[in-house]
Amino acid sequence: MPAPTSSDVTAHSPVRSQAHVWFATGCKETSLKEFADAAVSFRRALEIDPSWPEAKHNLGRALFELGQIHEAMALFREVADSNVPELSRRAIAVTIPGSPSDGNAAILDARRAWAETYLPQARPPGRFADRRRATGEPLRVGYLSSFFQHEKWMKPVWSLINQHDRRSIEVHLFCDAPRSRITREYRARENDGFHDISGLSNQEAANRIEHCEIDLLVDLNGYSAVPRLPLVALRPAPVIVGWFNAYATTGMACYDYLIGDEDVIPPDEEKFHCEKILRVRGSYLTFEISYPVPPVASLPWSTKRAITFGCLASQYKINDEVLDAWCGILRQVPNSSLILRNTALTSPGNRRFVQAMFEKRDVSPSMLSLRGGLDHYRFLRTYDEIDVALDTFPYNGGTTTTEAIWQGVPVVTFAGDRWASRTSASILRAGNLGQFIASGIQGYISLAVSLGSGAGPRETLAELRSTMRCRLAASSVCDTESFAQSMERLYHEMTSPAANRAGD
Repeated sequence: MPAPTSSDVTAHSPVRSQAHVWFATGCKETSLKEFADAAVSFRRALEIDPSWPEAKHNLGRALFELGQIHEAMALFREVADSNVPELSRRAIAVTIPGSPSDGNAAILDARRAWAETYLPQARPPGRFADRRRATGEPLRVGYLSSFFQHEKWMKPVWSLINQHDRRSIEVHLFCDAPRSRITREYRARENDGFHDISGLSNQEAANRIEHCEIDLLVDLNGYSAVPRLPLVALRPAPVIVGWFNAYATTGMACYDYLIGDEDVIPPDEEKFHCEKILRVRGSYLTFEISYPVPPVASLPWSTKRAITFGCLASQYKINDEVLDAWCGILRQVPNSSLILRNTALTSPGNRRFVQAMFEKRDVSPSMLSLRGGLDHYRFLRTYDEIDVALDTFPYNGGTTTTEAIWQGVPVVTFAGDRWASRTSASILRAGNLGQFIASGIQGYISLAVSLGSGAGPRETLAELRSTMRCRLAASSVCDTESFAQSMERLYHEMTSPAANRAGD
């Protein structure tokens, strides 16, 4: 019996009711992070009602979380052309920097189209023209984030804020969490301003920022906190800057600047950004580790028969192209194995799904160890078992890369075709680990294979592992004081009368 068409499925028919049961089941499974099961449920709903846009969107969400980016983007685009486009257009804007089949021009177009359609129109900066700071008065810099309370993600942020010269910079934090949740990382100073905006609407939060007479607002969220983008769009400060989570253009007219470095944004790609690009020397993601982490373990290969590769990145970064590369590496390195750990793999159904992706590429389950989430300290102990980490692409690790190298595990990566695919290269080069940056995907595979073959690489990795923390601490990637000075110079340039005249 053929499946019913959408015209056969009326709102009150038993068949429609069955579709709703599958849809509700998929929503429940998604809330429990059972993405593989959710995908099955949403497909069942679509077998009954093939044109149901909400089911297509939710199927796309589940597939995205499993790393099935191509199918997810195709579903989002299909729904974006329907009569209920908003959620999928937003999903495209959020996820497109990690889409292997979309480049810089597509990222700019998608984000600009979404922002112009769904965000408030940027208010002109001219209304701040009467503001004047007294000679010698510190620059009032506001930092906006929904994630200040997540210390492991915010290492580069706290490294900058803690190093600010308070004679030059008056720090204001606008936080979507109470002060009690910001614990070890933030070294507060007497004149710092802390503003809990978690209970405020975007308009109320914008009013709070404007009332504080902030000279320059640094948005640390980007598309990682989409509900707060309307706040930035209201332009509550004369100068708006994107940094930290800004690994692509925002497509939003309210941003004046993005801050990156020479690795992540070459000059010939500035045309794909609606913001003016400024660069710091070294990496734009310098960091300091000041919370408890495990000691560096000895190289596991020293007591095993072969190398162990690993990746602790989020599952949504592990797309088909990444799987192809990893499986090519495993097939070429005898007795090698791969450890993956992320929160999505806590689910047995998600693990079975991922394992099947490897089996489809002729990699045996015996070569894999798929593991779920843990508390952060024990999560980091996973690196005790990993000899070499493999980066994801085109959406590289940021936090994942810094944590791997701090635990003595080098990260194999390559500089790709966009900012998101060059983040690891930025970190590694500044950490004097440029030998792990390959040229392209084939170079990435060849480098990993060469590291996994023979006694020479094993001895080199063992020596490097024992010295890596000291080497990193002495490199520019951990020179947070110099980085803060560079950022302060940029802040003063951006707020100078000459810069303001140029932007009018």
